[in-house]
Amino acid sequence: MREEGFQLAYEEAGSGIPLILLHGNGEDRSYFRHQIKDLQNLRHIYALDTRGHGQSPRGTAPFTLNRFVRDLEEFMDQNGIKQAELLGFSDGANIALLFALKHPDRVTKLILAGGNLFPEGMDPKDLEEIQEEYKTATGFQKELLSLMVNEPHIQPEELKKLIMPVLVTAGSEDVILEEHTRLMAEAMPDSRLVILSGSHWNAAESPEAFNRMVRAFLAE
Repeated sequence: MREEGFQLAYEEAGSGIPLILLHGNGEDRSYFRHQIKDLQNLRHIYALDTRGHGQSPRGTAPFTLNRFVRDLEEFMDQNGIKQAELLGFSDGANIALLFALKHPDRVTKLILAGGNLFPEGMDPKDLEEIQEEYKTATGFQKELLSLMVNEPHIQPEELKKLIMPVLVTAGSEDVILEEHTRLMAEAMPDSRLVILSGSHWNAAESPEAFNRMVRAFLAE
């Protein structure tokens, strides 16, 4: 159901083909500040704040990845965006992937940075720490942790339907297991895999290498 009056906060820059940026859990659109600055010369950038993050309201709807997918759909409708390229990081990658599975006709290119198909795609130590935090967390913090502990639930076979070009990337020292990242890439018909040197947050920590990779993919 549509939540009356709900609107996501966002930053807009550049012109041309729409490229929507989706940040990770507990962050906001400022995570992509280096990408906004660099890629606005190539694309019409929309950097969103996910529901309950940054300047976007929490609203009253369920705090789930599927709700965030619906929020993205409504955002695109509100702004007259029929099709777009999606670049998602971490939970943002999971939102982008779920959106592409639900609306493949609306996604022309897909960039998944540090995403996962299910919680067990994370390094066991990191997942265990998050699970322990989740047990004692309350309120909004528990909602945030729930997104990582209980979601997503995507089967590799489902990815076969994604026929748009896809870039799957992660860091060499990522919290997502490299074998899991490879599993994702191998499951999609038109994907390419890039493992960048660095951590889960390499778009912020190594923006030159990250942006170079993204630019090359967008130019294909």
